[in-house]
Amino acid sequence: MTPTEARPETPASFPLIEEKRALNLRETVLGKLRTAIVTGEIAEGSLVSAPTLGQALGVSATPVREAMMDLAREGLVETVKNKGFRITAMSEKELDDLAQIRLLIEPPTMHMVVGNIPHAAFSALLHLADVCTNAAERKDLEEYLRSDREFHALLLSFSGNDQLVELATSLRLRTRMYGLLALAREGRLADSSREHHQLVHLLQRGDAAAAERLLAQHISHARDLWASSER
Repeated sequence: MTPTEARPETPASFPLIEEKRALNLRETVLGKLRTAIVTGEIAEGSLVSAPTLGQALGVSATPVREAMMDLAREGLVETVKNKGFRITAMSEKELDDLAQIRLLIEPPTMHMVVGNIPHAAFSALLHLADVCTNAAERKDLEEYLRSDREFHALLLSFSGNDQLVELATSLRLRTRMYGLLALAREGRLADSSREHHQLVHLLQRGDAAAAERLLAQHISHARDLWASSER
């Protein structure tokens, strides 16, 4: 066989593959750590190190350290020089403040969203609602939180206000939900998740006022039930 008959893959392709693998690993680690912090599995005030967390997750310290830096930018952890990372504490007042801001900006936005959602987008929203409810029923909190976040970001995107979407997503990421697992075990998390479907159907009918009321109720659940029931 001559050199022209068979050529090995060009070395230039391998860095792209390795970069994709590294990104997937980092995103996986980020999702697991974010879920552990938001649900209280890693207690607030705890001091943790990248090597220790990496050992628990079965990965090296590098993707853990990178993920923790992302979480620091989200406000979930803070760096402690020469020691690692401390899980930031959040008072009841701070949780109330986050919920209040969300109530001020998200429910009224339903009036901006109505009439601006393309027909195909309703299918995407309902799919995310299904994924969210299925995850709640399986008690898969990582998938639940991810699909819930994607659902609300997509919904708010039809307001045409990118700054609003970014702010609302940031507030959602910072909210603690220490009672999430208990609610999943009791079946109440799936019940709350089904409000996503109701919200989509109201928007399909063009009922902005009812959608606003339902979303306000949905956010209130997050504060009154999830955030502090297992505090």
